[in-house]
Amino acid sequence: RVCTRELCTQQESEGSPAAEEKTLSWRSLVLTGYGGYDKIKLQVKTQSKPQLKAGEVLLRVKACGLNFAELLGRQGLYDQLPNPPVTMGMEGAGVIEAVGEDVKDRKVGDRVIALSRSGMWQEVVVVSADRVFPMPEEMSFEEGAALLINYLTAYLMLFEMANVKPGKSVLIHMAAGGVGIAATQLCQTVQDVTVFGTASASKHETISQGGVTHPIDYRTKDYVEEIRKISPNGVDIVLDPLGGSDTQKGFNLLKPMGMLIVFGAANCVTGQKKNLLAMAKTWYNQLSLSTLKLMQANKAVSGFHLGNITDEQLITRTMDKLVELYRQGKIKPHIDSSYHFEEVAEAMRRMHERLNIGKVILLPEPKKEEEKPKSNAEPGENVEQKEATEEVKAEKD
Repeated sequence: RVCTRELCTQQESEGSPAAEEKTLSWRSLVLTGYGGYDKIKLQVKTQSKPQLKAGEVLLRVKACGLNFAELLGRQGLYDQLPNPPVTMGMEGAGVIEAVGEDVKDRKVGDRVIALSRSGMWQEVVVVSADRVFPMPEEMSFEEGAALLINYLTAYLMLFEMANVKPGKSVLIHMAAGGVGIAATQLCQTVQDVTVFGTASASKHETISQGGVTHPIDYRTKDYVEEIRKISPNGVDIVLDPLGGSDTQKGFNLLKPMGMLIVFGAANCVTGQKKNLLAMAKTWYNQLSLSTLKLMQANKAVSGFHLGNITDEQLITRTMDKLVELYRQGKIKPHIDSSYHFEEVAEAMRRMHERLNIGKVILLPEPKKEEEKPKSNAEPGENVEQKEATEEVKAEKD
């Protein structure tokens, strides 16, 4: 059931104290259908307080991460996301408000990071205790929400798959994005690793300071030629979130014994809505290889999809390592910007247009009226009430 905050307040005031205690109202970002930014609605939901099953915790979310997978999901291109209507979001940080039976190592009041296939873009969420990880005291909620998916992805690719070693070279596409910055920082934990990073020229100073040895402007230069000028034999590892013709280029850039890891298809997303031509072009230009060719070239091709990893122990071990690296000051999430739930369209647009340097964060907390809106909404417009009222009207109709 969805209602406006005023309606919820009125109903709760008329109910008994016991009913009030068992009822929760919270804000949630819901994908109502596939398409543009307008398909994500901010709703206020009210229902009975969740009855936790064994092994579950109730989390009050303070910050959420925005990932490229959500851009794909909004267009119906991400198979891990359930069909609409669905609350989006795969990662967040917050405070535990309740724990179910058999939860031994988490307690009420713990500051934690949480991972889920979907459902994290809301103020209150029930998650499995296995996918909840303690935060260091010095870590902010924004940093917690920025750590999980980007750094898990980068770490598992570099150390579990590619086995990066001292003296190796790595090509990181979208080096100013969340995974790109995470991978660059993690490369700095290994001696003498050379990092080639593609990004627009305005981001080169930032990524150079972050550890990219050779920044390359992919918009004005051929990154293959630029890499060959510096390293005629190519590179040892290529991290490819692009797909299509860039995968073929990456494979050709590999040195013998090198590894290409494909973990995305960003080239498919060229506009706010699904672009069938871009999808067809990416599909047509995808890398096609035989095992014989791999053998003759002495090269390896791997695929990585964090959503398909079901080994909870691997995830937990890796998170423990990442938290320790954070405590040591060797990694630190770079927060590009933070947007309240009301501004989710602006947040998505920023990532879609590749304007961000680092992580884009969503904040469940309502935006204060005195804050200048970042969106195109008129100052003082109550997006929360507007969207929720529309949903109630639709239900009545």
